[in-house]
Amino acid sequence: MPQRAWPAKVQRSAPIWTSVDLRDGNQALINPMSQEQKLRFFMKLVDVGFQEIEVAFPSASDTDFGFVRNIIEQGLIPDGVWIQVLAPAREELIRRTFESIKGAKRVILHLYNATSPLFRDVVFGNSQEKTIDLAVRHTKIVRDLVDEYSRPENGGTQFRYEYSPETFTQTEMDFAVRICEEVRTAWGKASPENKIIFNLPATVEIGPPNHYADQIEYFCTHISKRDEITVSLHPHNDRGCAVAAVELGLLAGGDRVEGCLLGNGERTGNVDIVTLALNQFCQGIQPGPLDLSDLQSVVDVVTSCNDIPVHPRHPYAGELVFTAFSGSHQDAIKKGFAAQEARKAKGDETWSIPYLPIDPADMGATYEAVIRVNSQSGKGGVAYLVAQALGLDLPRRMQVAFYQVIQQVADRTGKEMTSEDITKAFTQTYHVPTLAEGRNEGRLALRNFKLSDDAAPSDADTGSPSGEQTPRYRRFQGTVLKDGKPHEISGRGNGPLSAICDALESAFGVSVNIREYSEHAVSKPGTFSAAPNGRQQGSETKTRGQAASYVELVDATVEDGAGAKRAEGFWGVGVDVDITTSGLKAVVSAMSNLLQPSAVVAEAAAAVTNGAQ
Repeated sequence: MPQRAWPAKVQRSAPIWTSVDLRDGNQALINPMSQEQKLRFFMKLVDVGFQEIEVAFPSASDTDFGFVRNIIEQGLIPDGVWIQVLAPAREELIRRTFESIKGAKRVILHLYNATSPLFRDVVFGNSQEKTIDLAVRHTKIVRDLVDEYSRPENGGTQFRYEYSPETFTQTEMDFAVRICEEVRTAWGKASPENKIIFNLPATVEIGPPNHYADQIEYFCTHISKRDEITVSLHPHNDRGCAVAAVELGLLAGGDRVEGCLLGNGERTGNVDIVTLALNQFCQGIQPGPLDLSDLQSVVDVVTSCNDIPVHPRHPYAGELVFTAFSGSHQDAIKKGFAAQEARKAKGDETWSIPYLPIDPADMGATYEAVIRVNSQSGKGGVAYLVAQALGLDLPRRMQVAFYQVIQQVADRTGKEMTSEDITKAFTQTYHVPTLAEGRNEGRLALRNFKLSDDAAPSDADTGSPSGEQTPRYRRFQGTVLKDGKPHEISGRGNGPLSAICDALESAFGVSVNIREYSEHAVSKPGTFSAAPNGRQQGSETKTRGQAASYVELVDATVEDGAGAKRAEGFWGVGVDVDITTSGLKAVVSAMSNLLQPSAVVAEAAAAVTNGAQ
């Protein structure tokens, strides 16, 4: 091809999709499908949207013949669907094939014979002329039977004719064009309205995809009356390049693709229509009538009927293809989702996420499955899963702290951490009560409290109106459980958090400082239950959102200055409809961990292990 045109072209539309799962795919199975399995597969192909389905090789077995009769007689073929049946260039088998399709509304009769020198010389001992004669003679038989079976008294079937020069890619190109010209002349019915289909298979993939594209372009530019022809592509995957071969072959002039869902077929398989269709979808091309928005149901049918598992890394369909174990990947995906939400809020629906070329939701997957975590994963992935499951946006330094907990839990349990595992570990580690997990109380638990202004003794002599003194002090009084035993505590500070820290120090002798505090509204308020604290919150929870507070406490006795040892921080989380209450709960949560640091990872691991059991 000295002046090939296909490399400069861009695909703009989807081809005609033809499933050959029930014939080409079925004949490649160790245990061919039962009638029930074939019927289930057929109905799934219809559900996905295929309008051309090769259903059988009826002359090959009574089972295939019976299946074709069954779907016709039971009225299982939708009006818009063409069934395709395969027949070799042998008269008695062609006649048997026509018997199987009597009464069908729309049928593609697919005839084939091998054309390459290897098959002509080694298998059949035929010359080029004898090979052409075989194709022409049997095409005329098909034409006569089409006339017969098209009559109303014989079923009134509407027909299309498909001819395959089998082993096309190993055939001399001028001879491939010549035999197809002769077949079209013998058929005598081709027109722009009722095109003849020339199916050009890479029966065995022996060359690179660009070679196949050259062959397709040669055929398309040398065949006469191109407007009366549908050029069909049928590559096998011996070199692992079938998808690429089709994509380049479509640029070279192909109109139609024959293949199998997930690529089942002889040897290394037929071309994978799922991958092809979703590749087009990623490039902004709606893949014709095919609907793969529930891809898992397709996987379920294919695997159960073929008894062949789908590799976990199979494009689009594998269970791991939308996962990210790498910490840097997880962090990039997390940031990508945040940017995506910001774009959507401005009306821009463009999908643009690092490492995810397609939105998993478009195939029925959920975002919870996008990131999975093991001991090698990063803080970004862990934080993302917490945000998705609980609606909590962890402070960056807390992300690091909880990520270290998850790493240690993964090491101890020896398992991959699922979203559910991480949620259990988080609520256990930070003593967050949820509707699913219950109270999750730590060594300390806040039961009830009262806050009041607490003026300094000297303030009474100043004559300052109440509440205007500087600084303004607050008094905390409440009940805190320690190891299940109630303690009445009281403390004073310049705000609620410092007041409860003073109260805890007075009661339990632990002096702490607050290193970091942050808060936000909870995006999934229905996730959390209101832990008992002496306040009636039931009706309030229904009408208001909830707030989350995050507190990092450090031991005040450990120096934390420049050049000195940096004190270890202990994080706590509080969730409540009242922002002040959520902050107090966060302090109690962090203090529980500070009092028993060695138990933090052990209890998280136990929660994960017990949850798995």
